[in-house]
Amino acid sequence: MNAKTSAPDFPSDISASVGAAKESSLRLVATMPRLVLEARRVAASVFHGLHGRRRAGSGENFWQYRRFHSGEPAGRVDWRRSGRDDHLYVREREWEAAHTVWIWPDHSASMVFASPLVWETKRDRALVLAFALGELLVRGGERVGIPGVMRPTANRAVIERMAEAIVHETSKPESLPPSFAAGPRDEVCLLGDLWSPSAQVVAAIAGLSSNGAGGHVVQIVDPAEETFPYSGRIEFLEPEGGGSITVGRAETWRRDFSERVARHREIIAEEAGRCGWSFAVHRTDRPASELLLALRARMGETRDVIARRHTSLALEESEAIA
Repeated sequence: MNAKTSAPDFPSDISASVGAAKESSLRLVATMPRLVLEARRVAASVFHGLHGRRRAGSGENFWQYRRFHSGEPAGRVDWRRSGRDDHLYVREREWEAAHTVWIWPDHSASMVFASPLVWETKRDRALVLAFALGELLVRGGERVGIPGVMRPTANRAVIERMAEAIVHETSKPESLPPSFAAGPRDEVCLLGDLWSPSAQVVAAIAGLSSNGAGGHVVQIVDPAEETFPYSGRIEFLEPEGGGSITVGRAETWRRDFSERVARHREIIAEEAGRCGWSFAVHRTDRPASELLLALRARMGETRDVIARRHTSLALEESEAIA
């Protein structure tokens, strides 16, 4: 009689969960090369004209001379330049403070969804956007990190770094980033469907912005999640353990569904606005470059606000010392 070695007897629900997680990971690994190429294409299509802009601030390199304003500390006057004519001038330096952008691409179970109306899942779109944004930011001289997954880096191979970090992530993908307080000079970009309870999303935004970091919240949705094109008897499944529900006449739910979605977004947008963050909705039937252009422009505006804030603080400190 041949001896047989039996496998450990795990509960069926745990075995099913492990198997599902393994299959999901393998699918993600197989998809990554295509997503990396797509991200490079999208980044290249919007890169023209989006190089990092020089602007006045607290860097080291000379930027420009400007007229001295009444009320500024006398110590800011550049006397050598001022001696050339009858006006007083201040020597401004270029704003070169290293800027870190934390990008959170949600790749949890709810993101692995694509209705017949589109060809790309929400997860794939979020990753393409995250990689392409990371590429643009690093080209512009910024650092990019993924909260709890990848430390900030300015490496030119940032797309590969991000892809590898996500593929080798050992913890279960979560819908919202881990709790951490971004620095006051940082920016945060959340890319996900944001279908978590609104209170959880609000708490995440409040925590991430607690030190004054700028931020951008992007809700990525399938068009079916906006139009609710369902009718007749439909079974809806919650992919993150919330069970299922069967509806006899799905079309009768459309109005209530739309109202709930609108209220959910209103709560998130209100919190984002309170923190000085932007909020946008992106459908997967729209070009990725469309959102990337708008997002990059908003980031430029946020950085200017941060630069003015820190220049103002520096001015106040100088006045206090004077």
